[in-house]
Amino acid sequence: MTARRKPRALILFAPGTNRDQDAAAALDLAGAEPVVCPIKYLREERVDWSAYQIMVIPGGFSYADALGAGKLFALDLIHYFYDQAHTFVSAGKPVLGICNGFQALVKSGLLPDGESEDQAHTVTLTFNESNHFECRWVTLKPVSERCLWTRGLRQLIECPVAHGEGNFTAARPEIARALLDTGQAALIYTQPDGSAANGGYPHNPNGSMLDIAGICNPQGNVLGLMPHPEDNIHLFQKPDRSKGPDHPGLPLFVNGVRFTNEA
Repeated sequence: MTARRKPRALILFAPGTNRDQDAAAALDLAGAEPVVCPIKYLREERVDWSAYQIMVIPGGFSYADALGAGKLFALDLIHYFYDQAHTFVSAGKPVLGICNGFQALVKSGLLPDGESEDQAHTVTLTFNESNHFECRWVTLKPVSERCLWTRGLRQLIECPVAHGEGNFTAARPEIARALLDTGQAALIYTQPDGSAANGGYPHNPNGSMLDIAGICNPQGNVLGLMPHPEDNIHLFQKPDRSKGPDHPGLPLFVNGVRFTNEA
């Protein structure tokens, strides 16, 4: 019997990105073959996007966060890779944006609806309510069966946040509520025991509306989230390994890889 080939995961690398190897490690453990690809190679059309089954935009300060919140990375997606990115998304392939990558997906219009960059203005990621950089561990609850990355996940996820602009805000409160009601809000911040954060700091570290930590597109294959599940894939990464149950971030990556194997 021939062994099934591992799905290949394209990890986009821009100047300033610093979580690419963390994402690669998580994807490798989840059963994928990660490939970190610098943006300049993509611009030179030296990469065949169709050869990949998963795409990840990792966290980090892409382009030193000039203009803020992943804006320059988003401009790359809009002006250099619009056709490739939209073809990837339209094909139903799993796409994941973490922290700066989440910001880039929103600013480019690939989230929440992916129709055009204009709809990106319905939601944004803006300055934390604390008005300073937040670096702390948080607890996430998967709440969407629509999103392929969180489908079937029942366990909480513990992982760190590290951002200054992670406050998920919608132009109108009913937009945020609709994302929750339709399953596009895929992950929410909770207290460590899984009870509602209710906007309370520090469990909701940035003041995000309705405690939303991550959203997906209507098709469910594109997920963006502010926290870093790739930084809790080994027990030794937890700040205090002696307390409480283990709630790693790896199952989220396993879901993405499993989807490509079942597709």
